[in-house]
Amino acid sequence: MQNAAPSLRVQPTRVIRSIPKYVFWELDERKRAHRAAGRTLLDLGIGSPDQPVPECVLEAVRAATSRGDLNGYPPFRGHPEFLRAAAGYLSDRFGVQSDPDRDFMAVAGSKEGLAELVLAICEPGDVVLVPEIYYPVYVRATQLALGEPVMVPFTEQGTLDFAAIDPALIARARMLIVNYPCNPTTTTVDLAEMARLVEFARANSIVLVSDLAYAELAYDGYRPPSVLQVDGATDVAVELHSATKTFNMAGFRVGFVVGNTQVINALDAYRSNVGYGAATLPQHAAAAAFNNYRTIIPPIVAEYKSRRDALVDAFRISGWNVATPKAAMYLWLDLPEGFDDWGWVEHCMETHNVVVTPGLAFGKAGTGHFRISLVQPASVLANAAQALASL
Repeated sequence: MQNAAPSLRVQPTRVIRSIPKYVFWELDERKRAHRAAGRTLLDLGIGSPDQPVPECVLEAVRAATSRGDLNGYPPFRGHPEFLRAAAGYLSDRFGVQSDPDRDFMAVAGSKEGLAELVLAICEPGDVVLVPEIYYPVYVRATQLALGEPVMVPFTEQGTLDFAAIDPALIARARMLIVNYPCNPTTTTVDLAEMARLVEFARANSIVLVSDLAYAELAYDGYRPPSVLQVDGATDVAVELHSATKTFNMAGFRVGFVVGNTQVINALDAYRSNVGYGAATLPQHAAAAAFNNYRTIIPPIVAEYKSRRDALVDAFRISGWNVATPKAAMYLWLDLPEGFDDWGWVEHCMETHNVVVTPGLAFGKAGTGHFRISLVQPASVLANAAQALASL
């Protein structure tokens, strides 16, 4: 007769238990319940690219499988070919000169890279300044590091209002995280605003982290700047780039961090203790993508622009006042009267079989809004907008 299985004292750590459930986890649970009830859902919630992986990337993957460097561990900082491709992209696209051997770190996507940056640099009790509407990992990584996330309000123009923050909190700040073009609001800035952020970080001895996940998803002549274009930015700043949105490579989980050498060294020290570098095969794929970005990106952006225009037009025809975003792959909309965040999400699924993301997923200040992702063809998005606008 087998002995009874031992009762293990296993539960998430106190820190993890103190963090509220991830809103996207709850959204997945609600989607699962609706699908179990027999609904076929059109998921416009998560920003997961639906366009194909570029052919030159697939060719690089096929070629990489016959190479001899997939059997061994990857270099801690990144594969030399990937880092050279990343440096070449920065030079060609932004005019930023960087050293691939010193200034870079390959990461498994921006989200993981951001979390590791926080955990590598922030001590318990440190303040991390975060925009009041934010991508969730900014706050959750800070909480995992036992830091204190402090929300920075936006001005009417979408820039950060540092004057609204208690100077005593700024004095305790170790890091400032910014995200332009912004997920979810799609707010954009120019290089002058990036220079203001660099000056704020320099004046307060704060590490500035720029999350540039949407560097190339821009429309109507707008070109997102890199913070590293600002003179002296590498004294205080690092920037994250990702292949996910730019090249339809979400499944590859690859990107890079570039900038201040001290920050890169701290990230290297953290990552080398918990892992063994980003996987080699995705780095070969991403190297091909960044080397060929000039030919890959235009058709991807043209498709997103077509989708954006169709969605905006459909909402406007239906009587909704919708702004046209200049960048990213979302619409950020006010909730209709009579609905709260989860009430609207449930209504969209129950009545129209459409999934949207509640604004509260992006912080308390996001309450009263919702996000739609441009992850379906233009005609599908237009039909969804007409349905949602009919309430």
